Amino acid sequence: MGLNIVTDNKNELENHLIDVRRNLHNEPELSNQEVETTKKIRQWLENAGIAILDVPLATGVIGEVIGEPDGPVIAIRADIDALPIHEEAVSPFQSSIPGVMHACGHDFHTAVIIGAAYLLKNRQSRIKGTVRIVFQPAEETGHGAKSIIASGGLEGVETIFGLHNDPLSEVGVFGVKDGVLTAGVDRFEINIKGKGSHAARPHEGIDPIVIAAEIITRLQSIVSRQTKPSESVVISVTQMHGGNTWNVIPETAYLEGTVRTLKEEIRQTIQGKIERVIKGITDTYGAEGELVWHAGPPSVNNDSDWTNFARHIAESNGYKVVEVEPTSGGEDFAFYQQSIRGAFVNIGVSGEYGLHHPKYTLNEEAILPAAYYFADLAEQALNKLYVDAIAKDFEPS
Repeated sequence: MGLNIVTDNKNELENHLIDVRRNLHNEPELSNQEVETTKKIRQWLENAGIAILDVPLATGVIGEVIGEPDGPVIAIRADIDALPIHEEAVSPFQSSIPGVMHACGHDFHTAVIIGAAYLLKNRQSRIKGTVRIVFQPAEETGHGAKSIIASGGLEGVETIFGLHNDPLSEVGVFGVKDGVLTAGVDRFEINIKGKGSHAARPHEGIDPIVIAAEIITRLQSIVSRQTKPSESVVISVTQMHGGNTWNVIPETAYLEGTVRTLKEEIRQTIQGKIERVIKGITDTYGAEGELVWHAGPPSVNNDSDWTNFARHIAESNGYKVVEVEPTSGGEDFAFYQQSIRGAFVNIGVSGEYGLHHPKYTLNEEAILPAAYYFADLAEQALNKLYVDAIAKDFEPS
């Protein structure tokens, strides 16, 4: 499967991109295990004559289309990893890997950006700079963007654009928002050490199950009593483990969960508040408590100018543009925005189920318009940067 030449024939291109998406969907790979996915993407790009950057990436690919060699540099990005979910949506291209599924639509993202890469290659002679085409691993673990940054593949990039599909929006709907779009995402683990005893004689021990239950309940007071009602904070305990039989109070218990915040200044306070909750409760019982904190990506924070630019290109491409609300979901595209201005957008795909659902599906009619959108967005962004640079050169000193 693959095109040997870049085509601007819409039917041929659409059929190829649908094949790309279905191929990836059928053979998904988890974060940092995208070895075969990487090989496929590399081959699809090379078949179209698109250069591959020689950067140190274990998985993931960065392609490059160079028009004006002395012009500005921008990037467009797709994520490529799947989720540890067993697929329940039946189709001829259903996941062939038990327990692994593209339940977040990264196969769609990849097909879209491959299509944009083909279109940009076809327009290479008129492009006023360079487009880096980033296929990023390990978005689902929250740190794949860091490997792309560490590789040096974004050096010189002035602007970066990314996308996420929205199965709960119709095909043709384009979601955009300047400023904060997603939550900062952190993971925590809590280890509790008490004292084991017979379940019939709890006074002889220190029950970590009771302590864990109190911690779970008290954590919600951080949201309801220590945070302004107007601020968005989510604390969810998602795992609890302790004990292994019915008549013994165990020595230890374990909790795991996540914190979601929309403001960085609020985010920086939560770890300390959780630590105080743990210490207060464990000290009361004479137990020991430990918080292990895993900082994830900050909030996606869209640049106002580039978001408005992305909105304008969407409107000119026939999308119905809607303003979206911030979400408590996370997205490691935020790491790019710490040093590069850019915008992250949502594209409707008319699914029946939400993201990360085992029956997640999408309407493949969304692929081709999104590919054209990203090709136009990249081309026009380079034009803007190119003109702005010329204008700046002529400014009086």
